[in-house]
Amino acid sequence: MKAVVMAGGEGTRLRPMTANQPKPLLPVVNRPIMEHVLRLLKRHGITETVVTVQFLAALVRNYFGDGDELGMRLEYATEDIPLGTAGSVKNAAARLHDAPFLVISGDALTDIDLSDMIRFHRENSALVTIGLKRVPNPLEFGIIIVDELGRVQRFLEKPTWGQVFSDTVNTGIYIMEPEVLDEVAAGESVDWASDVFPALLERGAPIYGYVADGYWEDVGTHESYRKAQADALSGQVRLDIGGFELSPGVWVAGSASVEPDAVLKGPLFIGEYAKVEGGAELREYTVLGNNAVVREGAFLHRAIVHSNVYLGPGTHLRGCVIGKSTDVMRGARIEENAVIGDECVIEAEAYVSSGVRVYPFKTIEAGAVVNTSVIWESRGQRSLFGRRGVSGLVNVEITPELCVRLASAYATTLKKGERVVTSRDASLAARALKRAVISALTASAINVLDLEAAPLPVTRFHSSRGTAAGGIALRTTAGDPQSVDIVIMDDRGADLSPAAQRKLERVFSRQEFRRAFPGEIAELTYPSRAVEDYTHELLRRVDMTGVRDMKVVVDCAGGTSSLVLPRLLGRVGIEVLTVNAVLDDLSPTETLAERRRDLQRLSELVSSSRAAFGVRFDPVGERVALVDEMGQFISEERALLVVLDLVAAERRAGRVALPITTTRVAEQVCRFHGVQVQWTSTAVDALTSAAAGPGMIFAGDGRGGFVVPEFSPALDGPAAFMRLLGLVARTRLSLSQIDARIPEAKLLKRAIPTQWKAKGAVMRSVIEAAESAPEGYHIDTTDGVRVVGEDGSWVLILPAATEPVTDLWAEASDVDTAQLLLERWATVVEQAAM
Repeated sequence: MKAVVMAGGEGTRLRPMTANQPKPLLPVVNRPIMEHVLRLLKRHGITETVVTVQFLAALVRNYFGDGDELGMRLEYATEDIPLGTAGSVKNAAARLHDAPFLVISGDALTDIDLSDMIRFHRENSALVTIGLKRVPNPLEFGIIIVDELGRVQRFLEKPTWGQVFSDTVNTGIYIMEPEVLDEVAAGESVDWASDVFPALLERGAPIYGYVADGYWEDVGTHESYRKAQADALSGQVRLDIGGFELSPGVWVAGSASVEPDAVLKGPLFIGEYAKVEGGAELREYTVLGNNAVVREGAFLHRAIVHSNVYLGPGTHLRGCVIGKSTDVMRGARIEENAVIGDECVIEAEAYVSSGVRVYPFKTIEAGAVVNTSVIWESRGQRSLFGRRGVSGLVNVEITPELCVRLASAYATTLKKGERVVTSRDASLAARALKRAVISALTASAINVLDLEAAPLPVTRFHSSRGTAAGGIALRTTAGDPQSVDIVIMDDRGADLSPAAQRKLERVFSRQEFRRAFPGEIAELTYPSRAVEDYTHELLRRVDMTGVRDMKVVVDCAGGTSSLVLPRLLGRVGIEVLTVNAVLDDLSPTETLAERRRDLQRLSELVSSSRAAFGVRFDPVGERVALVDEMGQFISEERALLVVLDLVAAERRAGRVALPITTTRVAEQVCRFHGVQVQWTSTAVDALTSAAAGPGMIFAGDGRGGFVVPEFSPALDGPAAFMRLLGLVARTRLSLSQIDARIPEAKLLKRAIPTQWKAKGAVMRSVIEAAESAPEGYHIDTTDGVRVVGEDGSWVLILPAATEPVTDLWAEASDVDTAQLLLERWATVVEQAAM
């Protein structure tokens, strides 16, 4: 008798284990399920087999070949499209026409007595004999009722509990006479249980059910996969495990290496060429794949580890599955029911929570706490927050579900009944995701003041007025229309401090969200005068004397600043040429090429209209780009110096806040005008915190962001523009004249790739090198390590907070000296990073 092994299923419920391999190749005690099926066939004298394949068919063919290694003869029938259980067998009909044949699934683990089933088929002269098994939960299977002689009376595929009339289910094992294939249409999707068998039963054909006593488990879910492994180890299913029994229930392959002081508590299995170091502990129902390495101090309990896996010192695995060729580094912990796909990297001290699915080829960063599945993302991030807030691809990384969890975590850090301001940019994605944020906040007893579409500075303003506990704004990521940023603010309107971010991340990672009782559900309101209040307060706080009769060109970039600027400019009495002043929800951000094109257009308009200067806002109104009266674009670094010079020249006293990465030309400008510089770190809230201090007259980040402290401590494009209008009007100098009197900076920058785990060693090496520098150098650790020479030259080495790189800045009196300085310290970083 021949057999047909059906091996074409995708096994979608078993992903990510089946994301890049077919379900029949999933290992059970280190052998593919289908290999156990083929060995069962051979034990019962069936050596000629046709294998039906469809999903990743080449992998099945490559693994089993012609079957010679198993002492069998295998042929393959390939489906171009899924044909169903009957259609796939029909596709192999040319090899099955001359005798009865057996059909069996290649992804179910069983030791059913096939010889006795064949005897039963022949004794009853059956057209079809169906293998049956009694199971405690029949909902996922086809139910069948047979009479006392074994003849089938009734079928029902995958019933509800209300439809359950038996616990005897279809195992998918059949013995058939070849004429049954005449009932199956060629090239069509046809199923045995739902199409062919009911039709035959209605015609009175002799269909019998063989109730088997042996073991059978349909390995269709993660739960059943783990159960099958445990059943194999405990001897509930008869399998050829291989290896020898080192002690009761402890099976070890002959080529494995287990050090004497390793702790082994069976039942468990250790595969070929696996290595278990001393101090490691392997406990019940653990399966260790071929070529796997378990380092000292590792702990495994009910862990299924596939081949070529590395488990570092102190790793902790409990009730999880680890795909082949995955590295789990020192101290990482993977909890119950988690599944890690093939060829992943779980870095040191990472924590993968219960039930998480990590798809193949992903990296979970060192120290990350992962409690949601990593499917499309390339990394499980160590930190939820980046430089732009919480960022990611729309509906891939930033989904409505994530927005709900994030807003719920934020609400949990606040008191019930407090208020939060929300807003968005012009994009449709931000509009949709903001609704999820608002729902989560109100469901957590937080009242929401929704500004709808509004510039980010307006949101910051209303978050800082004393009536709100903070704010959330959603905006399209600059330069990436497929991504979105979620900006979360505190009661100053500033981005959350690192400490507040960590607090929110702890709540988010633990998913310990607060929910309101029905009577506590909060309110959603829409302030009617949000823009009016902002413009009124801005004009009250910023000195606008002398601006009448000025002419400027303004580019709103199709963003939300167009909602504010007409109201502002209409009240100051200047002549304005405005472009791109309509909200563009289809292009909520801009590419670099589009930005350059629009800046070129702005330059042409400024020079042709004889305007005092031109300004272009970013799409959320937070940053500005400047064009001088001659139509020349002023770079972001120079724009900071120009505005700084204007402010310092007018005030002649006070302090300014600048990031430590800013050129020291800024210090020269301030010293000339009698103004002091307060250097800040590059942390997201550092500039805002400094700008809120006493005596502050200005702050800027060198990337087009400016702070007007008399109005707000946050970056604010419209406020910076209004202040610039007044400064230019009163100084009676053009921007090009101011730019010309400021020395050129000789500041260079470089980024060096650095693994996360190497960053600590890099900075230690930098400190050691700095401390051994010639006398006269001194070290500044405001942020990173800044080494300053006697001549004022300096280099700053700063590990990036959100990327695996180390950033370097170097400045000297000339470019060549700055380049030599940069190269010298880059060598220190590169050697330490190796």
